[in-house]
Amino acid sequence: MTDVPATAATVAAKPARRAPTTRQRERAAWGFVAPALIAIAVFFAIPVFAALLLSLTDFDIYALADINNVRFVGLQNYERLFGNPLFWTAMKNTGLFALFGVPLSIAASLGAAVILNARMIRWRPMWRVMFFAPYVTTLVATAVLWNYLLHTRYGIINWAISGIGLPPVDWLGDPSTSIPAILMFVVWKIFGYNMLIFLAVLQTVPDDLYEAARIDGAGPWKSFTNVTLPAIGPTLLLVSIISVAGFFQLFAEPYVMTQGGPAQSTVTVLYFMYEEGFKWWNLGSASAVAFVLFLCILAVTLVQLAVAKRMGAYE
Repeated sequence: MTDVPATAATVAAKPARRAPTTRQRERAAWGFVAPALIAIAVFFAIPVFAALLLSLTDFDIYALADINNVRFVGLQNYERLFGNPLFWTAMKNTGLFALFGVPLSIAASLGAAVILNARMIRWRPMWRVMFFAPYVTTLVATAVLWNYLLHTRYGIINWAISGIGLPPVDWLGDPSTSIPAILMFVVWKIFGYNMLIFLAVLQTVPDDLYEAARIDGAGPWKSFTNVTLPAIGPTLLLVSIISVAGFFQLFAEPYVMTQGGPAQSTVTVLYFMYEEGFKWWNLGSASAVAFVLFLCILAVTLVQLAVAKRMGAYE
C-alpha cells in the first residue's frame, strides 16, 4: 500500500497549533522551578527561621536534656554579644581577612586566567589542572602541610628567606604575621576556582575588540582596562560577592592552623560562633552570632551591587 500525498485540502483541514499564552508559560515555568523552591524551603528557609527563633532563647546543654528548660530571652543574646570584647576582636579579624584577602584572591585568579588565555602559553591544560588542584584537595590536609611549610625552624619558607640573609619568621606564632600567613594559604587554596570562572568568560570576549584596540594604538594595559575589564564586569562582580562571603566565613583555616591564636589574633566570627555553640553549648548565643554575620554579609553584598551598578557593571 503506497502513501497518498497530502493535498492542500487535507492540510488545511488540520487544526493549527496555538501558541501558548503568557499564563500557560508562567505555569510551566513555576512547574519547573517548584522542586528547587521546595528544596530551598525545606533545607534553607525553615532552618533559618528556626535558628532565628533559637537566637531569641537561652537554648543550651540543659535544654538538650529537657526542652522545658528553654526560656524566651528576647534580645538578651544580642546584648551580651555586643558587650563581649572577643566578639569585636573576631569582627576586626574577619574584616581584615576580607579586606586584604578578597583583592588578593581576585588579582591572583584574574592574572592567572589572563596569562592562561594567551595563545603563546604552551601546555595550558596542564597549568589549569595544577592551579585548580589545591581547590579540590582536602582542606585539613593542605592546612597541616602549610603548617610545616611555615615552621619557624624547619619550614621551607623560612629556609628560603634565610638564604637572602633575613632572620626566620614565626609566621603562626606572632600576632603580627599570623593573619598574613593564613591569607597566603587561603589565596593559594581558592584562587584556582575563580581562575576557571574568569578563564571561561575571557574566552567569550571577541578577538575583534582586541584587534580594534591594537589598531587604535592601545598597548596590553590599555587593552586590559578598556576591553577586558568592561567585558567581564558582571563576572567580576559575581566573583567578588562569592569571595567576600567566603572570607567572612573563614573557620577551618584558623581552626586547624592556629586554633584562633596567638593572642586571639586569628579568631574569626565563625570560629567564635563555633566555640559559643559547641565548646560552651550556648546555642542561642551562637545563633545570634550567625544572624549578625548574615546581616554583615548582606550589607557588604548590597554595597557591592550598588557600586557595581553605578559603575555600569550590570543593568
